Amino acid sequence: MTTLPIALIQTRTPASPSAAFAHVEPLIRDAAAGGARLILTPEATNFLIRDKDRRAAALTTQERDEAVGNLRDLARELGVWLLIGSAIVRSGHAGDDRAANRSLLIDDRGEIAATYDKLHVFDVDLPTGERWRESASVRPGEQAVVAETPWGRLGLTICYDIRFPQLYRALARAGAVMIAVPAAFTVPTGEAHWETLLRARAIETGCWILAPAQAGTHEDGRRTWGRSTVVAPWGEVAARLDHDEPGVLFATLDFDAVDRARAAIPQLTHDRDFATPIQVAR
Repeated sequence: MTTLPIALIQTRTPASPSAAFAHVEPLIRDAAAGGARLILTPEATNFLIRDKDRRAAALTTQERDEAVGNLRDLARELGVWLLIGSAIVRSGHAGDDRAANRSLLIDDRGEIAATYDKLHVFDVDLPTGERWRESASVRPGEQAVVAETPWGRLGLTICYDIRFPQLYRALARAGAVMIAVPAAFTVPTGEAHWETLLRARAIETGCWILAPAQAGTHEDGRRTWGRSTVVAPWGEVAARLDHDEPGVLFATLDFDAVDRARAAIPQLTHDRDFATPIQVAR
């Protein structure tokens, strides 16, 4: 039986990279001290800022970002693999000054093992009156990513991606046995959909779903749902923080559970091509 002790870090990320690292560092140290070999942080681990001018002042490349650099050093010091759920960094695309919302998988030597830019940006008008236009400041990614780790393949997604099941199926068919969903869910959508979506993606893929979350009321006034969650391949919640305060969630992944779920319902082998839906008039 192959098992992996992990930890999800739940944060309330401040509005500067230096403060963000100071906030997350002790939580990561607690996770490593508790035996976690793979540690995952939420979306926007390096800063959370709504104000355009403050955001522009904080934005830099992943190579120069203070929080990213310090987190790489910390992974090397602790000898752990660390998924920076995402960092808001310059996209590097000429002629487009929007940022990338980028996951960075750091190995136990502090090296970047894989990166993934969020494919689906959050452009919505919620019934509560909240209006979000992530596309105004974030350039969508173009490539799905499955990363090799010592314990098996890890699929990378971010937050709003959870609503697009075709991405998760593609990751599972590419060999993922676990999929990360670092997030900063709003309170209305989190309360209504967070756990349901996470469990659905686990059931559909037979993967472990690892979802570290931002939580609580932030400096810029936004409120995030929290409730960081680990879902097992059969769809049951294996571990969860039942609050929106910063904290550490420990779990142990049993990868035999992936094999059992996929053997019981081998849906990943049952795809069939089909024609575009037709409209039938009555």
